[in-house]
Amino acid sequence: MGRRAGQIAKLPASLLYASLPKRLFPRSLLIMVLPVILLQSVVAYVFMQRHWELVTRHLSEATVRDITALIYVLEDYPQDKNYEHFTVLARDKLDLNAQVLPAGPLPPPAPKPFFALLDRTLSTLISTEVGRPFWIDTVGRSDYVEIRIDLGTKILRVFARRSQTYASNAHIFLVWMVGTSLVLIAIAILFLRNQIRPIQQLASAAESFGRGRPVDNFRPRGALEVRQAALAFLEMRRRIERQMEQRTTMLAGVSHDLRTILTRFRLELAFLGEGEEVAALKSDVDEMNAMLEAYLAFARGDGDEQSDKVDLTEMIDDAAEDAIAQGASVRWTFEGEPTIVVKPNAFRRLVTNVILNAARYARTIEIAARHTDGWVTVIVDDDGPGIPAEMREAVFRPFFRLDSARNQDRSGTGLGLTIARDVARGHGGDVVLGDAPLGGLRVRVRVPG
Repeated sequence: MGRRAGQIAKLPASLLYASLPKRLFPRSLLIMVLPVILLQSVVAYVFMQRHWELVTRHLSEATVRDITALIYVLEDYPQDKNYEHFTVLARDKLDLNAQVLPAGPLPPPAPKPFFALLDRTLSTLISTEVGRPFWIDTVGRSDYVEIRIDLGTKILRVFARRSQTYASNAHIFLVWMVGTSLVLIAIAILFLRNQIRPIQQLASAAESFGRGRPVDNFRPRGALEVRQAALAFLEMRRRIERQMEQRTTMLAGVSHDLRTILTRFRLELAFLGEGEEVAALKSDVDEMNAMLEAYLAFARGDGDEQSDKVDLTEMIDDAAEDAIAQGASVRWTFEGEPTIVVKPNAFRRLVTNVILNAARYARTIEIAARHTDGWVTVIVDDDGPGIPAEMREAVFRPFFRLDSARNQDRSGTGLGLTIARDVARGHGGDVVLGDAPLGGLRVRVRVPG
């Protein structure tokens, strides 16, 4: 029971977190705007409840006292036939438009306004101070309030300006409060955007560098902490580039030395003539050369290559022809823009490795490629033996081979899928294995394009 209650208590928090924006600028905007809105709401509520009601009550009390005085004069002092002196007294001394009507029923109650503060306040004060049947209309004439009081033998009808009974300028305070808040929020948004922009530029530079794209135009900007992060990124980039340059230089030397030895082997074998033993040695030398190239390609990676525009359909078509040359039946489709921005040689190696790996173990291959929404997706399905689900991550480890499955390649190096995933992740994507509809293995390559 306690565990279930804890889960129920966590549910609103998870829903609140899910509804919050995920980007930094909207979150910063919420942090800035929500307190302002809360403060304005509290100030408006206090103003409405205290100042507005208090001023309205005082104004209404003054008007009701004037009406009470008029009733006293009307009932206790003799009046002329047409109540002209009474009307002049009300107009000149009390600023009220007063009329004496013949006795009769009061009109039915008028509809109440949405904000019934004035109606409620006047009704309460007239009931308390006057104590006579009355009827009021605070809606009919927008600039005036009409009040009728039944005096038994006659009816007193009074028109008072709304400003005499009601704090009608309260909206001015609200307009000024909301207007100044909007101006201040707009200014704060401009400054906040300028503070967020260097962080976005740093994130964009880091993403471009991770994909192997140049970031030459990036410069540290913004607050001190953001500049420190940018300088740390630039230092990290220099160290990585220096390490890659040293590794490339070392591999070039190793490659030159080993190729020199292999060339000597070929020359020596050429002088031995023809024969089964010489053919076997030549085959071993060729296999050693292929393994050397694969090792160097894996160790070199694609760090020294720059991204460029290439035609993906040409890459797939070339790899499909190589697969057909190995005896496989290949069908492929493409959707979207064929031009993509990748590291040409590295991505060609990725596509070739995946398709030829399928051709090595299957007879039928289906390729579905598309370039939509800024992503390049290449799906290769085959009818080969496949790879068990529990081993699909292990085959991406360098030099890993399966004893009995599609990765059993006696003449290979066990680096095909490793290089493919390394290239895909170097572009900001990945390579994932699954079950193919044809019964074999599905290889799904997805990288930003």
